[in-house]
This record gives sequence, C-alpha cells and structure tokens, in this order.
Amino acid sequence: MKPGLIFLLICLSTLLLEFVECQKDQKGIKKIAKSKKQNVEKKVKAAAAAKSKSKRKMKKAKVPAKISIMTHLLEKGKLQKPSDTVVIPSGERLVLRCKGKHISWAYPSYLDEENDGRFSIAQRKRYSQLVVANSTGADTGEYSCWALDCDTETCRRDDSKTGSSYVFFTDPRELFVPTNDYYEAIQLRTDRPTTLPCQVTNPLAQVSLHREFPPEVIPVDGKLITFHVKKGFVIHKALPLFAGTVYCVASYRGLMQSSTKYLLIYTNYPSAPPSAKISASSSSVPVGVNFNVTCTALGETDIEVEFTWEFPGQQLGRPTYTRESQEPVYADGQMRQLSQSVLLVDEARPVDDGLYKCVTQNLQGKTTVSTHVNVLPRTSSSQT
Repeated sequence: MKPGLIFLLICLSTLLLEFVECQKDQKGIKKIAKSKKQNVEKKVKAAAAAKSKSKRKMKKAKVPAKISIMTHLLEKGKLQKPSDTVVIPSGERLVLRCKGKHISWAYPSYLDEENDGRFSIAQRKRYSQLVVANSTGADTGEYSCWALDCDTETCRRDDSKTGSSYVFFTDPRELFVPTNDYYEAIQLRTDRPTTLPCQVTNPLAQVSLHREFPPEVIPVDGKLITFHVKKGFVIHKALPLFAGTVYCVASYRGLMQSSTKYLLIYTNYPSAPPSAKISASSSSVPVGVNFNVTCTALGETDIEVEFTWEFPGQQLGRPTYTRESQEPVYADGQMRQLSQSVLLVDEARPVDDGLYKCVTQNLQGKTTVSTHVNVLPRTSSSQT
C-alpha cells in the first residue's frame, strides 16, 4: 500500500475518533445541564410548597380554636365536662366552674332576684364558680359562661373560651317551669317565628298544645309548628286561625298539668318600611291659586300606613286639609296596596312657600320624602 494512502487513512481514523469523543462530551454536558435544571425546578417547587404551607398556617392561626372552659362539680368532688343537657333532681346543689381569671355568666334571669342565699357566683384565682343550692324546678334553664380579655381599662368577650349547658331540675310536683303570669299576651307576627315558652322541668315529659275555645288539640306537624324541649312550641308561620287563647299540657308518670295560658294576637307585620314618593301639583304657584301635594306609599296588602305632614305654614296655623285613601294595585307581578295622602292648600299665600315633608310609617319603620313649592307674587296683569 502506498505511503500517502496509509497516511490518509490514519488521519480519517483520528478525525472519526475525535468526533465520537466530542459527541460523548456533548451528551454528558446535556445530562449535567438537565440534571441541574431538574434540581433547580425541585428547589423552586419545594420553596413554593413551603410558602403555601406557611400561608395556610398563618390563616389557621388567625382563627383560634374554641375551648370549653366549663366543668361540673359532682357530689363526690369530681369535675367533669357537662354535656349539652344536664338533669338534676330538684333539691340538689348545682356547682359549675369556668376556668379563667375574668369570667362572665348568663343564667335564668329570675335568679338575680333571689335574696335568700341560694344563688351565688364567686371569682377565685384560676376559675369562677356558680352555685345554686336547694334547687327547684324554677331554676331550670340555660347556664353559660365566657372568658373576658381585660386590659387596664376595658374587658372584651373572648368567644374562643366559652361553656354552656342546659340544666333540668326535675320536680315530681311541677312539670312546667313556674312563672308569675297566669295569662300572657304574645304577638303572632307574620315576619318571624313565634315561641310559646312552655318550658318543662323534665325532658322526658310528653307535651301537647291545646286551644281553649273551641277546645281542641292543635296538631304539631314538625314543620308549621315544632316543639323544642328547651324552648317550648315554635309557630314558624303565623296564620289568622292560630289567634286566640292556647295552653300546653304536660304528662309524666301519671301526672298531668297545664301551663300558663297564652293569648295569641295575630299581627300582620310588613317586611320593610313604606316605599314612599311625593309630588306637588305644581312646583311654582302664584299667590291666590289652589295647589296640592300628594304622598304615596306602595306596600303589602292589609298593612296600614300612617302619614304625617310638615309644611311651611304649619307653625302659623295655616289652614290645610288632607285626603287619604287606599286601593289594591297590581305591581311587580303581584297584588300590592297603594296608600295615599293628599295635602290640599287653598289660595296660596307667601307663607306657603317652602319645603313640604311627608313621613310615612308602618310597624317596621319610617320613610321620609320631601319636595319644594315656590309661591310666586301676584303680577300686575293677574291683579287686573
């Protein structure tokens, strides 16, 4: 083989080996770069996850967990967390403690009137203690406490530290919690539920609702009327047929008793104050010309609206007259009631110039509207 050809083959072999090595190096560089990129991406994701976790912790930290601070001291000296309801035979002592240096309490209001030493609240170093001794069925009710966050000047309620329990003091002779009223009037309002406070001293007592006249048992369907052992009967929708005198009857182990009588007065309450408008027959009136100002209120049917006027000549005894009316109208896709009051002013005078204000009022509130009327002086042409 010729020397030149051999030299050429050696050069080609060398170039080929260098090319292969170069490709290997480039692959290695790409792998290193890819590995570095993956490491960076992992670090970024880890940092983002840590930041998100930190934010979640901060959000959770803003809403402190609620802590029950109430305990019930039993006769044997043991303390336990009271349940939502506690049943104690009348005559026994109730002792409740709430942990904290500053504690406030809520309990049946009539206990504030006790002056025989049966009821007491004492603040100790680490807790406050409520005691009801020689208990009776009248002591039945909700007992609750909450911690106070106090500084040098004021104290604020801490809703994260509270305690509550409804205590029944069972009395074999009194199935209903006694009251001072033999007859109680209650508004049967159409804008909210009505509660008949037939509270029992024993949660096991069977309670029914009765009408005095005509004498009958009122059905309790669980929807229109419901019974809650801690509250009594709740009428969720007021109807005219419920009006009248009603009472509750409780029975337990052969004992049957009637409650206070309740006179239910049906009252059709509006859902909002009147929606009123005002307008004058003319905004500018010459002296001696009659004019009127009309005030209207659009509302629910059978809801009475009261009108009250304020006008410039009122303080001087300026004679004015009003004419009021009501009529059903169809508006907003339903039947409504249009109430109207018209203030009549005869032979306008300079004293009648000014602001005319109409106040409309129903059982839910007031609405005031106003307008201005200018009384123009008589011109020479009008005088002739």
